[in-house]
Amino acid sequence: MDVLTQIRKPVEREMKDFESLFGITLQHQNPLLMIALRHVLSRKGKLMRPILTLLAAKKYGEINDSVLHAAVSLEMLHTASLVHDDVVDESGVRRGQSSVNALLDNKAAVLVGDYLLSTALKHAAMAGDLRVVDLVARLGQTLSDGELQQLSNVKSDEISENQYFEVIRRKTASLFAVCAEVGALLSGASENEILRLGEFGTYVGICFQIRDDVFDYYDAEVGKPTGNDMKEGKLTLPVVHAVLQPGAETWHETALKVRAGRATEEEISALVNFTKQSGGIEYARRKMDEIREQAVGLIGADGNEAVGEALRLYLDFVLKRVS
Repeated sequence: MDVLTQIRKPVEREMKDFESLFGITLQHQNPLLMIALRHVLSRKGKLMRPILTLLAAKKYGEINDSVLHAAVSLEMLHTASLVHDDVVDESGVRRGQSSVNALLDNKAAVLVGDYLLSTALKHAAMAGDLRVVDLVARLGQTLSDGELQQLSNVKSDEISENQYFEVIRRKTASLFAVCAEVGALLSGASENEILRLGEFGTYVGICFQIRDDVFDYYDAEVGKPTGNDMKEGKLTLPVVHAVLQPGAETWHETALKVRAGRATEEEISALVNFTKQSGGIEYARRKMDEIREQAVGLIGADGNEAVGEALRLYLDFVLKRVS
């Protein structure tokens, strides 16, 4: 039994219900929209966020229709944000597959993203709890805020870990946090339990993004060729750590050129190599291990024991995933 199967085991039946509902939701009579929705459905991935929502719900209660609608809502919001991000980044590939804007065009992709966003709000309402609508709406604001903050950083001369973590908390970790919070909330967990699982989700999301950033230095299998983040002007944790070391002032200036989109391919390649040689990758891995220790302590021994073990496996899977 592989790790992902073990993680899903406590909620396997409910995950099938989720996938059925998610598939039905991605149906439409409009031919152009149907092409896009089928494409979205074909690249749904491992469904890590819905799994987290269902596990959080089952840790302290049961999974009902409200939880399933909330999980669909959050996955739709996540998908909408990816579609819009690809337009903003002018990216033709997402995780090794064509993006919606590459399949159609930017105008159609924006409209598809809008449709997915509206569908997300519809399912948030179908959860039957205004707190879910509020959380989903505020999450949408946070995701957009993260994107805008990343864009505004281009004009800043500052490069810092705080700046990096502020962006990924908004762009990535916030979604994992709300997935866990909503699951716990709808299953009747206490306020303390909801907050604790939400914080767990935040740490998971931070580790997820750092791991994704490390991929960019070594692994093209996830659809991110080596150095692609820098080509898009993104300075991730490994390079941030590297250029902040004493004696790296010249590389700091190169990093600013990268972020402003003024660096040549040769400069980007040199900065990638400098980052590797300066221990940036090892630092990012140590940071993930530190965050893992904080996250494990939030799972607790209370609630459903099998789900608690699945959450520990989930965390380790995020840290060790290869795609």
